[in-house]
Amino acid sequence: MAAPQSDLPLSPLQTVAVVGLGTMGTGIAEVLARAGREVVGIDISEAAAVQAVTALEASTARAVRRERLTEREREDVLARFRTSTDLAAAADADLVIEVTPESYDIKQQVFRALDGIVRPDTVLATGTNALSVTRLAADSAHPERVLGLHFFNPAPAMKLVEVVSSVLTAPAAVGAVTNLALDLGKEPVAVGDRPGFVADGLLFGYLNQAAAMYEAKYASREDIDAAMRLGCGLPMGPLALLDLIGVDTARTVLEAMYAESRDRLHAPAPILKQLSEAGLTGRKSGRGFYSYEAPGSASVVRDALTPLSGGTGTPGRPVRSVGVAGSGTMASGIAEVFAKAGHEVVLAARSEEKAQAAKARIGKSLARSVDKGRMTAEAAASTLDLITPSGSYDSFAEVDLALEAVAEDLEVKQQLFAVFDKVCKPGAILATTTSSLPVVACARATSRPQDVIGMHFFNPAPAMKLVEVVRTVLTADDVHATVRDLCEKIRKHPVDCGDRAGFIVNALLFPYLNNAVKMVQEHYATLDDIDAAMKLGGGYPMGPFELLDVVGLDVSLAIEKVLHREFRDPGLAPAPLLEHLVAAGCLGRKTGRGFREYARR
Repeated sequence: MAAPQSDLPLSPLQTVAVVGLGTMGTGIAEVLARAGREVVGIDISEAAAVQAVTALEASTARAVRRERLTEREREDVLARFRTSTDLAAAADADLVIEVTPESYDIKQQVFRALDGIVRPDTVLATGTNALSVTRLAADSAHPERVLGLHFFNPAPAMKLVEVVSSVLTAPAAVGAVTNLALDLGKEPVAVGDRPGFVADGLLFGYLNQAAAMYEAKYASREDIDAAMRLGCGLPMGPLALLDLIGVDTARTVLEAMYAESRDRLHAPAPILKQLSEAGLTGRKSGRGFYSYEAPGSASVVRDALTPLSGGTGTPGRPVRSVGVAGSGTMASGIAEVFAKAGHEVVLAARSEEKAQAAKARIGKSLARSVDKGRMTAEAAASTLDLITPSGSYDSFAEVDLALEAVAEDLEVKQQLFAVFDKVCKPGAILATTTSSLPVVACARATSRPQDVIGMHFFNPAPAMKLVEVVRTVLTADDVHATVRDLCEKIRKHPVDCGDRAGFIVNALLFPYLNNAVKMVQEHYATLDDIDAAMKLGGGYPMGPFELLDVVGLDVSLAIEKVLHREFRDPGLAPAPLLEHLVAAGCLGRKTGRGFREYARR
């Protein structure tokens, strides 16, 4: 259906009214005023209007202290911002942005009132991230001038703005608002009307799964958050982010997403309802998944769920020497980590040549560290001396920890654990670095399953801080205590999780990546727009398609199949587009083509 033609202007939107002066509305008003727009802030609460002025005064004062504004510029910004408790103050606005609570009733009431106040050529924008822009537009006297303008919190800092068109929106309105976003120094992404749009559409499914993971007592809130920060480079963990967004807001967004998608991944985790209805809505109430110093505070304080420091209290086993099985990037990286921490390392592979090549790779890595000033040449040499290459696993006879980092093939790993069982001394800990296979299946290949545990390092092992410590139902307490303590001694951050597909990181990361593929498959948004939205709106170090191409589409598909097989959730079924690319041999950077094409090396 073509959008109707209209006499809406393409001229700059100079006077802007912001309706709703909460945190987001106040932030948007500041962005506009600092960009030279005349801004009218409107809120039914006089206190909110006063607070908005106070907040703008404080933020511009900080900008002067940091020499980002002169005192004269600050005075000009403050002069361009005025407030009112009367919607009629929007009469002369070229653009009205409503940022009221996520309720159709409230927003429709505002739009109906504006129809009788503003000029026919005034553009009306909703800041919703959960409700249908089309439904709001259809209720307006001039649906062609209504669109979505979704800023991200905090508005002054976040670069992304999603410009949301309905089938009714006039192109002139979209053009005027897109130009405004560029003038504000933002990066506009054009999207269609569906709950969550791009960034929140991907983000909230991930947050919901994290809440469900916590509710199931699979992992602690601290470990879930640390895993996603350290394993994926995210600025915040998902549960801390839910507290920042507001548990009640997240529930509202997910309800809207589920109403449209009927995807179980969007059905709000029951804990979100429980916390919301108890008034434990996150930072704004002083308590949500975490407890805070005061309502509105960002400072987390100890509560009954905060883990005690000082470990488990269970005595561990001594670990002086370590055997690493494998000759690939992961095996050599793990061997380097242990040697740097002062452990004697036996690096064993299927042949002496492969083991020597793996040690040579470690030597090059250490040399790069010397070149970058991270260690001395003497320290690098002594580290390398601690590594003994071997072409036989018989050399693991005296190691205290035997750790495999071979191909992600259960049969291969089980055969290797049977070998460990024969050659390793009694009391040696046997560990697997698997990222997706059942640890207990490796344990059952031995006569000592109580000594088997998962130690999932992340690639590259020398740089990545996270290790997922995976207990099976058979793992002994002292084995678990030993491995947690060992992780800390080698300067890694251990997180505990049970033996189920994906552990923490992959179980949360890969459904998000799969949903991004579905967005492209459904022609909802482009690769570039989705990648930009998640980097600029979600703080991700890489967009989902950049990451998929780096990880490898075949590896990603294999993990998604494991997750789907384990949890039997239709929403976890791999996107057909991903399967087609893998079938075509387009595996990402390693083949020169995945979702994007790359220059051959």
